[in-house]
Amino acid sequence: MQSPVLVLKDSLKRESGNKVHYGNIQASKAVADIIRTTLGPRSMLKMLLDASGGIVVTNDGNAILRELDLAHPAAKSMIELSRTQDEEVGDGTTSVIVLAGEMLHVAEAFIDKKYHPTVICRAYNKALEDSIAVLDKIAMTVDVKDRATMLDLVKSCIGTKFTGQFGDLIADLAIDATTTVGVDLGQGLREVDIKKYIKIEKVPGGQLEDSKVLKGVMFNKDVVAPGKMRRKILNPRIILLDCPLEYKKGENQTNAELLREEDWSVLLKMEEEYIENLCVQILKFKPDLIITEKGLSDLACHYFSKAGVSAIRRLRKTDNNRIAKASGAVIVNRPDELQESDVGTGAGLFEVKKIGDEFFAFIVDCKDPKACTVLLRGASKDLLNEVERNLQDAMSVARNIIKNPKLVPGGGATELTVSATLKQRSSSIEGIEKWPYEAAAIAFEAIPRTLAQNCGVNVIRTMTALQGKHANGENTWIGIDGNTGVIADMKECKIWDSYSVKAQAFKTAIEAACMLLRIDDIVSGIKKKQAPGASQGPSKPKIEEEGDADNEQMIPE
Repeated sequence: MQSPVLVLKDSLKRESGNKVHYGNIQASKAVADIIRTTLGPRSMLKMLLDASGGIVVTNDGNAILRELDLAHPAAKSMIELSRTQDEEVGDGTTSVIVLAGEMLHVAEAFIDKKYHPTVICRAYNKALEDSIAVLDKIAMTVDVKDRATMLDLVKSCIGTKFTGQFGDLIADLAIDATTTVGVDLGQGLREVDIKKYIKIEKVPGGQLEDSKVLKGVMFNKDVVAPGKMRRKILNPRIILLDCPLEYKKGENQTNAELLREEDWSVLLKMEEEYIENLCVQILKFKPDLIITEKGLSDLACHYFSKAGVSAIRRLRKTDNNRIAKASGAVIVNRPDELQESDVGTGAGLFEVKKIGDEFFAFIVDCKDPKACTVLLRGASKDLLNEVERNLQDAMSVARNIIKNPKLVPGGGATELTVSATLKQRSSSIEGIEKWPYEAAAIAFEAIPRTLAQNCGVNVIRTMTALQGKHANGENTWIGIDGNTGVIADMKECKIWDSYSVKAQAFKTAIEAACMLLRIDDIVSGIKKKQAPGASQGPSKPKIEEEGDADNEQMIPE
């Protein structure tokens, strides 16, 4: 009988020891190098072919890495970092990958010197704690109600993106949208739900300057009977339903046996009376507009058009929720439970417009909308997709500031300050942890160095000058102007970063580097496919056992 150890060796491919550490570090560096050139305002764009054969042109770190199909497990976990950063704070997706790659790169020397990975990780965690403490120290609080400051901040965050060339446009849209949907939770806290209550509607055609934030919502629907129902209503009374306005069908297959001819007309009459009853219950509240998520029968449509009421059917649940938030209506599940308080009276105008080839319904001029739609116009779909990605980042930055109104300097100034402070503190650390701690401090310089590279300036001269300015933990706000590559005061240039984005990037990058360093084995249960035409060795006679009979594959006829 074959020993279980041999079986394990046959079925599992295994790498171990330093070889794995080097493999992981090289894979992580490769991922970082792919998107290193997309950091900063003078960054390169990447053209990607997606799975369906479409083309994506972007410099958004997360959008690029999302399309990559990499085999190495460490590279896959690096891509996951970018996704985490994007979901958590919406910006800094490139920085986090570059920083994590650099952290692993500087750890390679210690792996060579036979340092234990746990020692390196301990030093890195200590460096992370100290770097967050430095961030807290240099952060400055900002007034969320001061629109000019908010505009400068959002502009500096999207200045690195493709839409940075369009000036204030995207920043204005982002601030308008996030301030519209912000909800006060008390104690000075505000909740901004971008995903649920801000819809970005992309309509090709027109100019980018025609984009705007609506004081209400729009959706791609027309009224049910265009000739008979009004397409423009001032101060509409809106009723939102989550039930079908048609005759109820049985849950399962239903058979009805009719003995007399008159019974058939009785059955039809019952259906008509049921629908008429539903319509009467709704119409007694004198609505102007009825919107349902389900179907609406021709008979109900007739009753509504006769009463001068416009109706829209089969609307998405998410759109219905946004209309409820904007107009103050309550979504009702059963018409017999309708109350006067459920009717939405907050909207100023309902209008159906034709844009391009399609009809769009607008519910706008709302009194106090807590949901909105951002209408984006542009020359092509590719342009609109990139503008949407940038707008999502800008709205995330605005949301972060509203939730945590603290700023840190941009342009690599924060990283240089953290690096200089950690270098000073490394002299007070005892034992062998001192060297990895100092290496972590040097790794933070990767961000300003990459910014300088992407500007096309002399990297060594610029970095030396910057390190000199930051040497004693002074000149906190001195960094690189990403457009010109000149060393400047970030306060004067108005290049700022959100505290939340920076703190999250540091945490994610260092924790991920520690996780990858602590991997000492990659065990794979995937059998390698044999190359076509490869000669197979002499096959051994196989003895069929009891369990094999169940796993037998059927031979196709």
